[in-house]
Amino acid sequence: MNQKKIGVVGLGAMGLGMAGSLRRAGFDVHVCDIRKQAAQDFVKDGGVAHDTPTDLAKHVDIIVGVVVNADQTEALLFGDQGAANSMSKGSLYIMCSTVDPNWSIALEKRLNELGLLYLDAPISGGAAKAASGQMTIMSAGSPLAYEKAGDALDSMAAKVYKLGDQAGAGSKVKIINQLLAGVHIAAAAEAMALGLREGVAADALYEVITNSAGNSWMFENRMAHVLAADYTPLSAVDIFVKDLGLVLDTARASKFPLPLSATAHQMFMQASTAGFGREDDAAVIKIFPGINLPEKK
Repeated sequence: MNQKKIGVVGLGAMGLGMAGSLRRAGFDVHVCDIRKQAAQDFVKDGGVAHDTPTDLAKHVDIIVGVVVNADQTEALLFGDQGAANSMSKGSLYIMCSTVDPNWSIALEKRLNELGLLYLDAPISGGAAKAASGQMTIMSAGSPLAYEKAGDALDSMAAKVYKLGDQAGAGSKVKIINQLLAGVHIAAAAEAMALGLREGVAADALYEVITNSAGNSWMFENRMAHVLAADYTPLSAVDIFVKDLGLVLDTARASKFPLPLSATAHQMFMQASTAGFGREDDAAVIKIFPGINLPEKK
């Protein structure tokens, strides 16, 4: 059994599943979350909980950061209770957040200067795939970083893409994935909203579209939330306010036009401003006037 010590910081929808996958693979899993109870609940079935990233870093060879954005990653590594100064030389930080690729490139340099290794490794697939070890990792980093990671990446994901030997490439691919995901959700919501406005039964529309050429994974997945009137946030509206903002920032730097992304971003912004920011991203459908959304049965 593999007893390499590994830490997971951030036990949200994705991080919790990833920590569980690592535990099933035989890793000695140490965890930390700002919600202390989440860490305590996880270690009931094995593992060690820590109150701070600083303390966790003293006990592991690898830290997997599964937090929301660059600001939270910054706090995790360099904040008052940050991990970076407590990590031993040659330890590895695996960054799974969606961030500006240029920020990820700079982070690799900062960690390397401290004698630490870094993998730019954003993730995709959702909570269910994270829990079953079937998600996708879009990674980039040095050969030494991959060597240090060993089988940790394969223990968390069905697909591990190695996209380059330095940071940035993984985050660039994740940005493009988020462009498509955000536009597809917005388009799915718009299509369902039009159908409802025209008096088509929601369940009938869903059945037909999911068996027709207009279907997409996002329509099938997110419009099921609308049919169930369940907006529990697996991925929140505000996540796409952030991620599509990163998409547009990336394109703006090279003066590249993204008209569909810009429109989708405005739709998520409108939903957030209307008070739906913390609801599931399918709640973007709530911006459309004059429609009767399905109610909980």
